[in-house]
Amino acid sequence: MSHSVSKIWTKDFFILSAVNFFLTLVYFLLNATITSYAMNEFHATTGQSGFIAGIFIIGALLGRLLTGRLVLSKKILISGLVLFLATVLLYFFDFGIYFLILNRFLNGISVGIATTVVGTVVALVIPNSRRGEGISYFAVSTALATGLGPFIGLLLSQNANYNLIFIFSLILGVISLGISFNLNVPQVINQSNANKKALFSNLIDPKTIPIAIIIFVSAFSFSSILSYINLYAVELNLVSTASFFFMVYTVSVLISRPFTGRMVDKLGPNIIMYPAFILFGLGMILLSFAGSSMPLLLAGVLVGLGFGNISSISQTVAVSQATPQRVGLATATFMIFMDLGNGVGPSVLGLIIPATGYRGMYQTLTIIVFMSLILYYFLHGRKAKMKQQQAL
Repeated sequence: MSHSVSKIWTKDFFILSAVNFFLTLVYFLLNATITSYAMNEFHATTGQSGFIAGIFIIGALLGRLLTGRLVLSKKILISGLVLFLATVLLYFFDFGIYFLILNRFLNGISVGIATTVVGTVVALVIPNSRRGEGISYFAVSTALATGLGPFIGLLLSQNANYNLIFIFSLILGVISLGISFNLNVPQVINQSNANKKALFSNLIDPKTIPIAIIIFVSAFSFSSILSYINLYAVELNLVSTASFFFMVYTVSVLISRPFTGRMVDKLGPNIIMYPAFILFGLGMILLSFAGSSMPLLLAGVLVGLGFGNISSISQTVAVSQATPQRVGLATATFMIFMDLGNGVGPSVLGLIIPATGYRGMYQTLTIIVFMSLILYYFLHGRKAKMKQQQAL
């Protein structure tokens, strides 16, 4: 297994995972703290601070759309990281709230560009026969950052020094740029369609859309936890437990990933995807009934095993369906739908919370998660089952 042809743990794989970890960490770190920063430092309204959080994701979407159709190269990654450093530096300057909004937008574009290049290149440096396993390991860097980002952000912001958050982000940006110079990026010919009129298929990969819809619905549901678990915990008097929710989530992702990725390579995605939806749904229902620390933390374990595996395995499906020339486009398409779910979720859910309360919101999302299991069957599960039977 370890001969060079099928090696996963190469120097490039380590560098790509590290850069992905640092950038995703900064993304979630800033997302968890920027609303309180805008309110405390700029006296922004809740509407404005929500917009300041959301504009970043719109920037990231634009960055991904642009990158998905470019020729992938080290130059584009380095440019994205330089822009990232510049925009983190601009957080130190106070030129008013509109400047902050513009900078969040540019910061989002830089993260969109860099993470799309990284996500694409990693799919190309992993041996085809071990793609599920490789992407599962790579996706650990995203899962770790998703758990640690909000945790570190809330920890630093409770000491109410936002400059510390920006300094920390800047250091991670410098490290990412520094190690990226050692990367060997495989040169891939432009993914875009030869027919220049086919604008849509040059920006979005149509073959990726079915699995991308699944990640959109799943990320939409998961965003309720990222955005509202702290407020829900205040209501339950479980504030100290809430920060550990993300730790437990991360640990359960870390423990399950090595097994689930390997199983997908051998037996296809369905063997993990169906149980993952059930576990995710059970986690949401437990969350909605939580009254003490124990159920809240157990919900974290179930959501980690559920959503944590849905996100990595659907990414494996997305890139496995694409030709090498269109892996960049497939990666961008997948990430765009994931960002949309993360971005649209908090705003839409924010509108229903006054009517349902937090418990009611999590109960509603439980139904959505269980229904997405059926949606998965029609969009991809059936096809994957037939493919698996043909392979046997």
